Amino acid sequence: MAKVIIYGAPWCPWCMKAKQFLENHKIEFEWKDIQDPETAKEAKQKSGQEGIPVIDINGNILVGFDVEKIKSLLGLKE
Repeated sequence: MAKVIIYGAPWCPWCMKAKQFLENHKIEFEWKDIQDPETAKEAKQKSGQEGIPVIDINGNILVGFDVEKIKSLLGLKE
């Protein structure tokens, strides 16, 4: 099973789309709200930038909601 972490904020529409996508595909994930300064720092260290969402899939870091990359890293076919 993939270890997935989403760094985002509730006001970010792309973060919410990423959450919804994973929920729809029944992929378990950890949500980390970047409104917490330490969490924001962690996301920036992982991604090297300040954009959100930052999605960590088994150590592979994506910035933004890229459905095809997410599917590829999770081995989803549809």
